[in-house]
Amino acid sequence: MDEALQPGIPVIPPPRKSTSFYVQRTIGAILLVALAGVFFYSAWSKIYSDNAFDNFQWTFLDLGFSSIITAGIIARVMIGLEVLLGLFLLGHIFLKAFTYKAVIAILTVFIIYLLIVIMKQGNSGNCGCFGDKLAMKPLTAIWKNIAMIAVTLVLWKIYPVKPYKYQEYICIFVTAIAFSTPFLMRFIYIGTDPEKVGKSINLDPLYQYSPAPTLELRKGKHIIAFMSLTCPHCKKAAYLLQIIHHEHPDYPIYLVLDGPDTYLKKFFDETHAENVPYIYYRHEDDFMKMAGTSVPSILWVNNDTVVYKSTYAYYQLDPKFMGKWLSEP
Repeated sequence: MDEALQPGIPVIPPPRKSTSFYVQRTIGAILLVALAGVFFYSAWSKIYSDNAFDNFQWTFLDLGFSSIITAGIIARVMIGLEVLLGLFLLGHIFLKAFTYKAVIAILTVFIIYLLIVIMKQGNSGNCGCFGDKLAMKPLTAIWKNIAMIAVTLVLWKIYPVKPYKYQEYICIFVTAIAFSTPFLMRFIYIGTDPEKVGKSINLDPLYQYSPAPTLELRKGKHIIAFMSLTCPHCKKAAYLLQIIHHEHPDYPIYLVLDGPDTYLKKFFDETHAENVPYIYYRHEDDFMKMAGTSVPSILWVNNDTVVYKSTYAYYQLDPKFMGKWLSEP
């Protein structure tokens, strides 16, 4: 017979939880949802549009990765990791055993990355933590990550949750969703090789007017980008070219820019390409004869022959392929 039902033995009720317990749990639940929300918003802001995702994946080229495909894979995995941590937090999945530790680890990695950015470029521009939805300077982003680590440590202290049934299977399902979502939303474009052309080009018009290019583009190998100052695709291509130029200053990249001069400053403000060799060319008819009917027109020129043309401009500017072509005799 159960002792609690035996006569003469008092039934002892379970101890009542204190008010502070419920306060801690309420505060913990709010902080946990907020922390998960930051991870979800961060992931969404990087992938919701082509422009936002391109800018994010190109940061890995700026870190020294030599392939657009490699940079794209890393970018998708990083976004998937943010989604994963958000889902693990909301699902209370292995909070103390894994999730809190993973949150602190990934935020520490982000802080180290931002410190590298500050050392290389200074505390300027948008760090890309929230894509183009919320501009944030690198130092501000570091303080944001430190605050998120502090919140995680508070949660570790006041919001432990015991593992529940079938948590291992839920973990596998959630992980598959988190890492597959970025790849499904942004398919990897593997056609990074430029289009073969093999057609002659006359670049003499570039040298008929003043100012003329200081480089001799009619001899040797050059990657010449004909761009309009008002073309959004040209701006994206110029942004990528300045990253490649920064990482590979020996690559002979040259910009030929056309359009109203009032847009020149805005073009460079958006692309940061002012350090790439360029000429502002004001002769539209000759510009179109060299560039063709559409821009950006990015030509891989060897002497007087266009060997390749980057038809899908910013996807066909793989620095690894560039290096291989330039090293060929």
